[in-house]
Amino acid sequence: MVKRASSFCLLSCVVVLLLSLVLAVTDNRQDKQVYVVYMGSLPSRADYTPMSNHISILQQVTGESSMEGRLVRSYKRSFNGFAARLTESEREQVAKMEGVVSVFRSKKLQLQTTASWDFMGLKEGKSTKRNLAVESDTIVGVIDTGIWPESESFSDKGFGRLPKKWKGVCSGGKNFTCNNKLIGARDYTGEGTRDNQGHGSHTASTAAGNAVASASFFGIGNGTARGGVPAARIASYKVCTATGCSTEAILSAFDDAIADGVDVISISLGDDHANPYEKGPIAIGAFHAMAKGILTVNSAGNSGPSPNSVGSVAPWILTVAASTTNREFLTKVVIRNGKTLVGRSVNPFDLKGKDYPLVRGSHVKGKILVSRYPVSSEKAVATIIKDYKNYATVSPRPLSALSQDDFDSLLSYINSTKSPQGTVLKTEAVFTQKAPKVASFSSRGPNPIAVDLLKPDITAPGVEILAAYSPLGSPSIGDQRRVKYSVLSGTSMSCPHVAGIAAYIKTFHPEWSPSMIQSAIMTTAWSMNASETGVASTEFAYGAGHVDPIAALHPGLVYELDKADHITFLCGLNYTSKTLRLITGEAVTCTGNTLPRNLNYPSMSAKLSEMKSSFTVTFNRTVTNVGIPNSTYKSKIVLNHGTKLSVKVSPSVLFMKSVKEKQSFTVTVSGSNIDPKLPSSASLIWSDGPHKVRSPIVVYTDIPDSI
Repeated sequence: MVKRASSFCLLSCVVVLLLSLVLAVTDNRQDKQVYVVYMGSLPSRADYTPMSNHISILQQVTGESSMEGRLVRSYKRSFNGFAARLTESEREQVAKMEGVVSVFRSKKLQLQTTASWDFMGLKEGKSTKRNLAVESDTIVGVIDTGIWPESESFSDKGFGRLPKKWKGVCSGGKNFTCNNKLIGARDYTGEGTRDNQGHGSHTASTAAGNAVASASFFGIGNGTARGGVPAARIASYKVCTATGCSTEAILSAFDDAIADGVDVISISLGDDHANPYEKGPIAIGAFHAMAKGILTVNSAGNSGPSPNSVGSVAPWILTVAASTTNREFLTKVVIRNGKTLVGRSVNPFDLKGKDYPLVRGSHVKGKILVSRYPVSSEKAVATIIKDYKNYATVSPRPLSALSQDDFDSLLSYINSTKSPQGTVLKTEAVFTQKAPKVASFSSRGPNPIAVDLLKPDITAPGVEILAAYSPLGSPSIGDQRRVKYSVLSGTSMSCPHVAGIAAYIKTFHPEWSPSMIQSAIMTTAWSMNASETGVASTEFAYGAGHVDPIAALHPGLVYELDKADHITFLCGLNYTSKTLRLITGEAVTCTGNTLPRNLNYPSMSAKLSEMKSSFTVTFNRTVTNVGIPNSTYKSKIVLNHGTKLSVKVSPSVLFMKSVKEKQSFTVTVSGSNIDPKLPSSASLIWSDGPHKVRSPIVVYTDIPDSI
C-alpha cells in the first residue's frame, strides 16, 4: 500500500511536465488501427523469409525495434502479407512501398438438413451413387464460428485413418479433441475453436456432416440430418466471435487452409457490400485457393431484395443465393369463431388447444399478445405478429407470424368481438409444390464491381434448414433452451449445400479444376421462373438457377478457366501489370483491350450504355467436352421474361470428336429500347441429347438501387 501511494505521488508530481509531451504525440495507440498489408504471392526465391520481411517493413516505417503490439498476423504459407497496427500516416507509407499490392483496414464481416438434400435429389443411402473411397479422402474446410466436436454429426465412428495429403493440425484449444472425421481445427479469435454460437456447427454439418437419424428441433422437422458428403472429412477454422469476423483472421484461415490440403472451402460470411478484389479478404484468399486447385464457395449475402446488394462478386468464387425447399414450417392460429389462420414460426410449445384472450394492449399477462410489429412479451402466453420475413424463425416463447391477409382477418375478429379468444398450435412441417423460390433476404445483383459478370452464380436451399448446433449457443435471442440441432435461414445455409455438392462432384472427378466444378454446377442447374414482378425475381436473384447435384456429375461440356484467364479478366478491369505481378507472383503484361465479359464464364452478362437506343454485344466462349466422344451439340436459344432480343450463335453446332476437346463459339445479342428497370435475358442451351448445357444471357442498363 505504501509503495502504491508513493508511486501515485511521484506520478502526480511529474504529470504537468508530461502533459505537453502527451499532447504532442499524435500517433498514440488510440490512433492505431489494424490494417491488412496484402503483398500477393509468396516470392519463389529460396532466401526469402516472409516474417523477417514483414518485421523489416514495420521497423522501417515505425522506427521501432520491437514489433510487440504492432504485428498482428503474418501470412506466409499460401500467400504473402501481414496485419499490423498502424497510424494513418504509417499506412500511407506502407502503401507506397515496393512489393505492396494493397493496404486496407481490418473490419468485422458478418455471418450470413433433413429435407433439403432429398429435395435436390441427393437421396439418403444406396439410392444415391457415391464414390466412398474417394469421398473419405475428401476434406472440406469450413471458415466460420468454429465447431462443436462432440456433435454426433462429427463422430468418427466407421472412419479410417487420416488422408495422407492432410498437413493440418488440431489446435482447438482447451478440452477440444479432433478425430478421424473432424481432422483439423484452428482458432484465430483467442476463444478456442469450440463453437459457442452454433453457426459454424450448422454450416459444417450441412456440407459434410454424418447422417444422424431422428434429428429435430424439439420434434419439429424430425428426420435424418446429413451433409452432402457424409463420408468426407472436416477441418474447422474459427474466425468469428459474437461481434463479427475480422478481416485479418479470415486471411489467416485461408493462408492455413490452402496449405493444410483442403479440397473445398466453404465460407458463409461476408461484408454488407462488395469490395474491390484487392481489398476483399475472401476474394484475396479465394484467388490463391483457386491457383492451388481449391474451389471457394461463398454466401451471396443477406441484404436482399434490393438490387446491387450482392457482396461476393469475384469470378473465382462460386457465389450462392438462398431459396426455399418443398418443406415449410407452419404454425396455425385457431380463433374462437372456428376460423383457422396459418402463420410461420418454429414453435414446439403446446398450449393444449386451450383458448386465451386476444389483446393488443399492455395488459398481457395470461393472454395472447397481438401486434403488427415483431415484439415478444415474457408475460404473455403467446404472441401473434404480422409476418415481415416470409420464413419461419425460432422464438423463445409461443409465436405465430401471420400473412397480411390473415393478420387483417384476425384484427377484424378482435375488433368485432366483445371477448375475442384463440390459441396458437404447435408447428407442423408441411410439404408444398411452390418451391424453389428465392428468399427475400438473399442479396441480389447486378455486380457492382465487375458489371459484366453475373452474380450470384447459383441458388440453393437456405430457408428453414435443420442442422447441427452448439449447446453453448441460444437458438434465438433471449432463449434459455439448449439444443443439438436447430433451424436457421440465410445464404449462410445455402453456401454449405453447394460446398457439399462441389465436394461430391470432386469425388467422381478428382482431376477437375475449380472452374470445371463451378461450370458443372451452373450449367446443369434447374431453370427458375419469375415468382413475382421486378428485378428481385430475375437472374440477379438466382444466377444460373437452382443447383442440381445429380445432373452436375455429368455436365457434358464445361467452361474452363485458369489463373491466366482471371489475370486477363483483371487486365480488362484496368489492374496494372505491376499489381498483377505481385498478386500472381508472375510477370504479367496486359495487352490489348480485353473485355471482362469475354471471360470464359458459364454465364454471360453485359451492362449497356443507356444512351444507345439499339445495341449489339458479343460474347466469346470456349467449351471443353467432358462427356462422350463423337458427340454433336446443337444450340438453342430460349428468351426469358418476355424480352425481345435477337440472339445468334456461331457456329450453331459443335462436333466433339474426343473427350477434352475444346471448341469455341460466339454469341451475338442485339436489340433496342430495353427496359431500364429490368434485365433482358435469354438462355443458351447446348444439347447432344443426354446433356443440356444451359447458360443465362443477361443484358441491362442501370438498375436502380431500390425496388
